[in-house]
Amino acid sequence: MMKDRIAEACRKIRQERMLFPEVAIILGSGLGGLADSIEHPTKISYSQIPHFPVTSAQGHAGNLVLGFLAGVPVVAMQGRIHRYEGFSPDEVCFPLRCMHQLGAQTLIVSNASGGLNPRYISGDLVVIDQHINFLGQPTRPESVNTTLSRNGEIYHRGLIERAHDHARRNGFSLHQGTYLATLGPTYETRSEYRFFRKTGADVVGMSTVPEVLCAAEMGMRILAFSIVTNVALPDHSTSTNHLEVISWSEIAAPKLRHIVTGLLQELAGPAD
Repeated sequence: MMKDRIAEACRKIRQERMLFPEVAIILGSGLGGLADSIEHPTKISYSQIPHFPVTSAQGHAGNLVLGFLAGVPVVAMQGRIHRYEGFSPDEVCFPLRCMHQLGAQTLIVSNASGGLNPRYISGDLVVIDQHINFLGQPTRPESVNTTLSRNGEIYHRGLIERAHDHARRNGFSLHQGTYLATLGPTYETRSEYRFFRKTGADVVGMSTVPEVLCAAEMGMRILAFSIVTNVALPDHSTSTNHLEVISWSEIAAPKLRHIVTGLLQELAGPAD
């Protein structure tokens, strides 16, 4: 049973480090370097944790990191699990369920994405306020609706506003928009870019929505970011490769680091 597998995985994690994290962090392509900012870290390879799926995606280290960031106890996934690697939604969400069981009540999740909004450029940071789910994983309103914030949204409005405040304090712009999730693993065609933009999406990627739906089901506060690594130009023939995605993610990662570290002390208290 899922409950038993989670308990076994958590026993192994606690054997390595007895820590009660307040915040869970999931780091996407090229963003794993943020885990290097965690103080007094304990790194555990996914392969050492019972029932943990092991990522094969380039740019994902595959470590669970426990420690302190800005003085707050955190647990971070240094590299995520993707549906396109052949994992089911339950397998993708298993690490998050374990992090929640360890104590995390807030989720900060990040990804690398393609920019659909013509105002975006490579290296921009976007805070997600809505998503469009093209992963074939249904939203389960009977469970999610009981955990939505007061304004009826999955993404926490108060945390989004605080993210904007920290971006302004650090002198850079933070966009806000809709993330569209596809199954992948191929990048989108020009026709798909046109279609996605017409649906109202601002960025597109291959992750995040499974974890967000799982976190909402468990009643966690959710804050999600996309780093724009390439901009869709549907009227021009362009190509995208994973090395380019990682490169832009690493360049833009300091913006994310400024916001996350600025928020963490605040997240320890009430956010409503």
